[in-house]
Amino acid sequence: MQLTKLDSQFLNYLIEAQIAPGERVPTLQEIGQELGISVGKLREQLEVARNLGLVSVRPRVGIQREPLDFSKAILPSVLFSLGTGEASFLQFSQLRRAIETVLWPQAVVLLTDNDKTRLHQIVDQAWQKLRGQPIHVPNGEHRQFHLAIFSRLDNPFVQGLLASYWDAYEASELTRFASYQYWLDVWNYHEKIVDALCANEFDLGQQLLVEHFDLLPTT
Repeated sequence: MQLTKLDSQFLNYLIEAQIAPGERVPTLQEIGQELGISVGKLREQLEVARNLGLVSVRPRVGIQREPLDFSKAILPSVLFSLGTGEASFLQFSQLRRAIETVLWPQAVVLLTDNDKTRLHQIVDQAWQKLRGQPIHVPNGEHRQFHLAIFSRLDNPFVQGLLASYWDAYEASELTRFASYQYWLDVWNYHEKIVDALCANEFDLGQQLLVEHFDLLPTT
């Protein structure tokens, strides 16, 4: 693979040295001596790698390679674009809908019985919040529900995009003033989706998923 477009000697070093997640990375002095690059330049590139979540730096541990988390690479751009108005949450929401709709058949067949039990538990927790006194909006459960359905997909790009969507969803406050009926409708759909999954009626579950997307406010 050609890495000429990856304008970072530090990242190129991690790739070429085949440093796996969890492994310790040599010091900047050691890397600099090997590559003939100044420590100052490597330190700048290290900071970029840290922001991307590709490495961590800890006292007494040093530099360590971290597993890929694609959301850390794209979330700052997503939030920045929403803040400046160069892109809209609706546009990002359309991408998320397309991902979940298209990959639904692949994702749901991978779900285990324990996964389906967990989905039931998430729905129950959401109803407890909605029917409690005082009422609480189950935002955390909303995120957990959708991510759980697609959690078995072995695709870090999909996982990163979906996780970033829920961070952007929270930041957008799109449903901040949504009516109580909106949340009842949303979780009625979620409950029906779980019932369909447990009955292995995957096509029905996908239909319910697509229908419930239209509940989300667009402005």
